[in-house]
Amino acid sequence: MANMIGAAEFKASCLRVINQMSKDGEPVTITRRGRPVAVLHPIEPPDERPSIIGAMRGSVLAYHDPFRPAADPSDWSDAE
Repeated sequence: MANMIGAAEFKASCLRVINQMSKDGEPVTITRRGRPVAVLHPIEPPDERPSIIGAMRGSVLAYHDPFRPAADPSDWSDAE
């Protein structure tokens, strides 16, 4: 079951509660006059996928004529 703490105590020891929650991963229920009013829970760890930004860096070894068309115009067809 989740840890429970009164709102006044949570206000006084907020950083300690957050640090403890980070260590044990257990959510904390904050109560006011014995009734639950909020739940503080740790976030999910971020997805560890590598960024695609810069993934192709260094893959183009030479690019001598950047203004030359990528394909010969005679290869293009007129689509109707």
